[in-house]
Amino acid sequence: MKFNQDSINELNILLQYDLSNIEQGIKIHHDADPATVAAAGRLFKKNLINKMDGGYLTSIGITAAEHAQATAGLLNIKLSP
Repeated sequence: MKFNQDSINELNILLQYDLSNIEQGIKIHHDADPATVAAAGRLFKKNLINKMDGGYLTSIGITAAEHAQATAGLLNIKLSP
């Protein structure tokens, strides 16, 4: 299974959340990139966030964001030549 662009857009939204302060949400403005707005809508429908335009992570959303951020951290490790 590969990540498609929709999944990447959803992961990028999850990466915006500050997991050290889960009481801090995000806001995706109506004039944001349409792909980002659509990704937020899909995350809402999947019950990972509590608002169509971002809001707060749900409990399952926290888990998803933790995994997304851990994966991003591993993929962004600088390798020595």
